[in-house]
Formats: sequence, structure tokens, C-alpha cells
Amino acid sequence: MKDAWFYLTLGITLGFAAAVQPGPLLTYIISQTLKNGWRSTLPAAFAPLVSDVPIATVILLVLSQVPAWLVQALRLAGGFFLLYLAYGAYKAWKNFAEYRPAEVQTGRQSLLKAATVNWLNPGPYLGWSLILGPLFLKGWRETPANGIAILVGFYASMVASMIGVIILFSYARNLGARINRIMIGLTAIALAGFGVYQIWLGVSALWWK
Repeated sequence: MKDAWFYLTLGITLGFAAAVQPGPLLTYIISQTLKNGWRSTLPAAFAPLVSDVPIATVILLVLSQVPAWLVQALRLAGGFFLLYLAYGAYKAWKNFAEYRPAEVQTGRQSLLKAATVNWLNPGPYLGWSLILGPLFLKGWRETPANGIAILVGFYASMVASMIGVIILFSYARNLGARINRIMIGLTAIALAGFGVYQIWLGVSALWWK
């Protein structure tokens, strides 16, 4: 039981670090909160539960480590998808109105887009193959309770942290029209920056391979 608490604590720590680390998913969630409010964005906090199931299955059952070609392919696809999301954020900034936009994404749309961001991001694949996967297998071999504990801690902490981010930025959304528009513009720039960076990493790795 003592080991299970250790693995639970480890999972909580890793989940919080993964949730608040600057990256495409966090930037997308902030962008959607500023544009659409917390109610329609809240389901996006559960995106890792949707996206990580197939990722974890592939890593644990098929791969001992992520192939280099898969990482670069994901970078390229994810980069272009982030540019698409950045364009959406740019349009929201350009056509900004103080009140609610005419078209607000549903919770299901937010969840699916957030899950797609995660699927096309090498981070979860690398995280599962290099950190979470080995820790899970180590704990599971000791006793299944340890493996379950690290998964529960990781995803509960990650989802709770993302919900906290959504609530925090929903308050920021009410600071005034000018501040909100500036913040939407900044998220558009951040998404575009992540997109260009992902594409550059993918192209440079393939070019100099």
C-alpha cells in the first residue's frame, strides 16, 4: 500500500507538470476559453483521456520506443493543424466583438479538436515511451495496484489542472473587451509559433537525415 501511495504521488506530480507545461494543447485550451467561455471549453480538459488510450496501447503493446519517422511525421501534421487553429484564433481576433461570438463551439467540438491536437503532438508518444510507459510497467510488475495508481494520479492531476486553467482564463475573459482581444491575439501568435516550430523540426530532421 505504501508503494501505491508513492506511485500515486508520482503520477500526480507528472500530471501537473504535463498540464501546465507550455505547448500546443494548453495554448489551444486557453484560446478556446477566451473565445467561447468556460462552459463549451471545459470538455477539452478531458482530451488526454480520449487521445492517450490508443497512444498508450501502441506504445505498451507494439513499440519499445517511438520510431524517428513517426515523430517527424507527427511534427509535420501537427504543425499544419496548429496553423489552422492559429488562423481560427486570428479570425476571432480580427472580428472581435465584446459580446459572445455568433458561432460558439460545442463542448463536443472542443473535445475533438483538443484530442486531435494531442494526437498530432509527439509529446504524448515520447512521454509514454520514455517516462510514463516505463514507470507504469515497473509499477505493474511489482503489483497491478502500483501501475493503476500512477495512471489515476497522472490523469486526474492533468485533467484537474486543465480545468483550473480554463476557470482561471474564463475570469481573465471578463477583464474587458480590449484585454480579451489582446489575449486572443497572443494565443493566435503562440499557436502559429508552435505550428511553425513543429514544421521546422520535422522538415529539418528529414532534410538532414
